[in-house]
Amino acid sequence: MSSKCLRIGAGAILAAAGLWGSAADAQLKTQKVLPYDAAKLIASTAVEACLAKGFHVSAVVVDRDGETVALLRGDGAGPHTVENARRKAYTANSFKTDTASYAKRFADNDPLVRQQVTLPSVIAIGGGLPIKVGDDIVGGAGVSGSPNNNDEPCVQAGLDKARELLQ
Repeated sequence: MSSKCLRIGAGAILAAAGLWGSAADAQLKTQKVLPYDAAKLIASTAVEACLAKGFHVSAVVVDRDGETVALLRGDGAGPHTVENARRKAYTANSFKTDTASYAKRFADNDPLVRQQVTLPSVIAIGGGLPIKVGDDIVGGAGVSGSPNNNDEPCVQAGLDKARELLQ
C-alpha cells in the first residue's frame, strides 16, 4: 500500500471522527412521558364514571406513540367497545384534538379528515380526548359503550382525577 493511500485514509478517519465528536456533543431531546399510574387511573375512573350512570363501557389510554398503555373493559361492555375506545384514544392523540370536534369536521365533509379516516386506527366518533401535560400532548384516552355521546364526560372524569399525576 502506498504512503499516499495511507495519508488519505488517515485523513478520512480523522474527518469522520470529528463529525462523530460533534454529533456526540449535540443535546439530547427530552419529552414528557405518560406515566403508567396516570394511564391506569384515567382508564379506571372513566369506566367507573360511566358505570355510575348505568353505562357499560371500555376505556383505553395510549401514549404519544399511539401504543396502548391501559385498557379496561367494564362488566357488560360490548365486545366492539375495546377496539372503538382504542381508536378514539389513538385519533385524539394523533390529531391532538377531541374526537367530537374531529367527528364534526368529518360530518362537515372536511376533505383532509375524509382522507385521514382511511388510515388504520383513525375514527371520527366522539369519546376521545388528548392527554396534555402543560402544552405537550403525551397521549390520548377513549371510551366506548355509552349511548347518546356520554363517552367524553367519562373520559374527562378520568383526566380530572389524574390531573395531579400529569404535572
